[in-house]
Amino acid sequence: MRNKYLKIFTVIAFLVISNFTTPTLQAQCPMCKIAAESNLKNGGTAGKGLNVGILYMLATPYLIVGTIGYVWWRNRRKEKEELDEV
Repeated sequence: MRNKYLKIFTVIAFLVISNFTTPTLQAQCPMCKIAAESNLKNGGTAGKGLNVGILYMLATPYLIVGTIGYVWWRNRRKEKEELDEV
């Protein structure tokens, strides 16, 4: 049990440390960034839509993995309950 908590703590510590030590990166290519900035300066909303699209693309893998994890956890719990009844 202690080993399990140590592994979880190690993973969380690695994620936190890597988050603070990685350099800042730009998510858009220079041409897309220039087009979005000029559109926002001229009163357009295409830049905001571009950022919302990026957030949707970012959320999709997390939703898929979360759904698979939930289904796995639910089925695992049912198997454990069936074994406990026997």
